[in-house]
This record gives sequence, structure tokens and C-alpha cells, in this order.
Amino acid sequence: MSARIYQQPKNAMQSGKANSNKWILEYMPSDRKVADPLTGWAGSCDTDQQIKLQFDNLQAAQTYCKDNDIAHDILATPHKRLKIQSYSDNFC
Repeated sequence: MSARIYQQPKNAMQSGKANSNKWILEYMPSDRKVADPLTGWAGSCDTDQQIKLQFDNLQAAQTYCKDNDIAHDILATPHKRLKIQSYSDNFC
């Protein structure tokens, strides 16, 4: 079983940064999805994909993986670059 750990990105629809400091652990799919012949929906028997764990910091997520023998990858948080611009720059 393997998992990925990443920091939850900021919601694009809002300017606030609530819950953007949480670390998420998601299990990687271990079985490929197959189309159901009756409905056409894609699904698999792997129920671990439905689990999403939240941690307050990266160290807690890594400790959880180490205690439960879960191989994990850490996805780096992209650098946040602010574009500082004044309102008057729109008219130049």
C-alpha cells in the first residue's frame, strides 16, 4: 500500500486561506478502474481510494505512515508568488 502526502491548496473561489495549512494523506490506487457494462460508470474494488486523512503538520503524517508501514511520497507545496499591482496600473 502506498500513499501521497500533500498540503491542501487554497480554494480558488475564495480569497481566504482557511484550511490551507492542513496536510492530506491519500492512498494511491492499487487496482485499475473498469467500466461497468450496465451503467458505464468506472469503478474498482479498491476502497482505500475513498480514505482521505487530515493532519495538522507534515511530521504527524509521516509518523502515521511509519507506524502503519505505509510507503509514502511527499508532494512539495508550490511556491506562492504574489503579483503586487496597484489599481492605477490597469490604465497605463
